[in-house]
Amino acid sequence: MPTTFDEKGKIFTEVIKKRPVDVHIQMSNHLIKGKFHVRLHERIKDELDKSNTFIALTDAGIYDLKSRLIYNCSFLTVNRQDIVWLFQDDDLKNDGEDS
Repeated sequence: MPTTFDEKGKIFTEVIKKRPVDVHIQMSNHLIKGKFHVRLHERIKDELDKSNTFIALTDAGIYDLKSRLIYNCSFLTVNRQDIVWLFQDDDLKNDGEDS
């Protein structure tokens, strides 16, 4: 990532643009619904394949195994190793049942 300096020594770095993607993430004891931020022109899998231990979510809800909301938060980090499965909400097909 290129770094530039102004005449006073202030550091400027490139802004990384991301798009929010609504996702469901199943953990061993919880379901998380939130926005996962993915770099433009990349896939969710590309973000998950990076070496970061944690992924960041915004506007997240944490649900128990009976689908009851237990926490709501504006920012949440999740350890990638604890993810059982993840899908993008745009891919959700529930055959007409309410979620």
